[in-house]
Amino acid sequence: MAQDDVYPVSLACGDCPIQHRAVCARCDSEELVELEKIKYYRSFEAGQTVIWAGDQMDFVASVVSGIATLTQTLEDGRTQMVGLLLPSDFVGRPGRARAAYNVTATTDILMCCFRKKPFEEMMDRTPHIAQRLLQMTLDELDAAREWMLLLGRKTAREKIASLLSIVARRDASVNMSTAAARMTFDLPLTREAMADYLGLTLETVSRQMSALKRDGVIELQGKRHVTVPDMDRLLLEAGDDSDGGFLV
Repeated sequence: MAQDDVYPVSLACGDCPIQHRAVCARCDSEELVELEKIKYYRSFEAGQTVIWAGDQMDFVASVVSGIATLTQTLEDGRTQMVGLLLPSDFVGRPGRARAAYNVTATTDILMCCFRKKPFEEMMDRTPHIAQRLLQMTLDELDAAREWMLLLGRKTAREKIASLLSIVARRDASVNMSTAAARMTFDLPLTREAMADYLGLTLETVSRQMSALKRDGVIELQGKRHVTVPDMDRLLLEAGDDSDGGFLV
């Protein structure tokens, strides 16, 4: 486990910005009090390794703010990014002793951690926590299948548009705002990280971002502040329809 900072301020569950999406979303007040007793916060700086693959996991956690990457490394040192952790995503697996992936903070992140054994015991007593975790796991599986299609079949322009639409919709969900025709958000990834995740070169990412801006699909302030004037158009550029499904 990488060295980290225990977050100095305890955030009450009722004030948590991700509580409506997190594993504890269906907990009542008594259950939230029980969770308060087994939780603590950890913060990590951008670029810091949160978890190494193979680490003994004595906690599970939800990402409260920021973004992290999931990577796997082959024996010869080659590394592949296999997923992103966005706010409200769950880290770790109950019943699994060791981490399967490296987790690295892409931005500064804050994690709400639960001591693993007490959390597993609470899952046994509280079926809807297990049900919520199952739902989140199935959503993660659906996202992984979508990403397989994206990496295997989509053009560079469609890949960029897809990533922008994913971040825009998650930003709206976490902030409990309704997805609108016009959306504004801060892109949490550098161009280099986007290239790594999408299997593109840095030059291709920069060229496609500029093309989307030139064509009026997005507006940019600096490299990170993105405005989407027409979300339906972005989804079409991504090869998706207005419901987020893929066009056939």
